[in-house]
Amino acid sequence: MTSIWTITKKELRHYFNSPIAYVILFIYLAISGYFFAYNLFLNGVVSMRSYLQTIPLILLFFVPALSMRLLAEERKTGTLEHLVTLPVSDIEILLGKFLGALSFYVVMVGITFIYPVALSTLGKLDWGPVIGGYIGLVFLGACIIGIGLFASSLTSNQIVAFIVAFAIGFVLYLVGQSTQYIPAVAGLVDFLGFTSHFNNISTGIIDSRDVLYYLSLITLMLFLTLQSLLNRKK
Repeated sequence: MTSIWTITKKELRHYFNSPIAYVILFIYLAISGYFFAYNLFLNGVVSMRSYLQTIPLILLFFVPALSMRLLAEERKTGTLEHLVTLPVSDIEILLGKFLGALSFYVVMVGITFIYPVALSTLGKLDWGPVIGGYIGLVFLGACIIGIGLFASSLTSNQIVAFIVAFAIGFVLYLVGQSTQYIPAVAGLVDFLGFTSHFNNISTGIIDSRDVLYYLSLITLMLFLTLQSLLNRKK
């Protein structure tokens, strides 16, 4: 656990010392703020529903940008080979990097919690879907970070890692949107896609099946990343 925490703190320092991370944070807050204001003035109701339905697609662009450097940068600079020879296990390295990126992401999304707080001053806000929506955003972001970590393990080029992570995430997003077009396997498609699980949680009801889906996907991505690292040792 000590090694994981050490790597997590190292990754967090890198984010908070990196101008690129602040650029990503600023642009995300600007875009999410625009959609919050747009949905508020367009709908004229005290609700976060429209905003929370928009954000998952936006995250598909921003979260891969946060995770693309996690291992790709180490490979490019040649420090990955040194890192895997240290007296820490590969899984500790992966968990430390994953938790570092996730911590920064939680800060990024957490800042936007000021939106529902401000909205609640304008009328009666149903906090159940709001809390559920933010929990769903954390799970969704963790999955995309896991995908980004895997993509970052495949290449030393951060742009390539971004494209691969975005492509995988976008496919899972589209799968969740396509149930009406393939009714024969709608149940399977609905389960595999991001959308239904996030929508379920954002209603304010935490279903164990949705949590299991996210945890399983995160575990799968970490497993694939671990195999990628192990293959480099051969």
